[in-house]
Amino acid sequence: MSAYDLLLKRRSVRAYTDKPVSNKQIEKILTAASYAPSAKGRQPFAFLAVTNPKIIQTLSQLNADVMRKANPDYQGDPFYGAPCVFGVLVLKDLPTRELDGAAAIENMLLAACSLGLGSCWINRAREVFETREGKEILNQAGIDSEAYTGIGFVIAGEAANGVSYEAASRKSVIGVIQ
Repeated sequence: MSAYDLLLKRRSVRAYTDKPVSNKQIEKILTAASYAPSAKGRQPFAFLAVTNPKIIQTLSQLNADVMRKANPDYQGDPFYGAPCVFGVLVLKDLPTRELDGAAAIENMLLAACSLGLGSCWINRAREVFETREGKEILNQAGIDSEAYTGIGFVIAGEAANGVSYEAASRKSVIGVIQ
């Protein structure tokens, strides 16, 4: 599949089987993330890959706690049962941190799709990794929780009912000057 076709094919998946994501697939997704463009080529990224169900549950609970601040009745799993969760972090002191992190997230989503996996971008990583539990998880993984801030999560796995590649209608505003 061409890169252009991949861009048009990728969709967010919000239901997963419990089939594990292989170490080779995780490595490829992380490699793709590390090749994302960044301001001035700084490569300010740190990536967390989690397949441990207990840690995924903790991150999911922390994420849901953040969601409940805006919606007290929220009871779902923000990670939709995905067997693999990636945290995307960027050095805290950079003014372009959100943009750099977003580029890495997009690379991860496209890499997952190219590997036949479903994936979805999940927010609230900053708030999750500012908690005591979130910082402990980062430090356990060898990531300096004081140097990096969370930008987002990418969840990945085998889609529960396959992946629908039908795109919703596009809503973009496009202006052209020639």
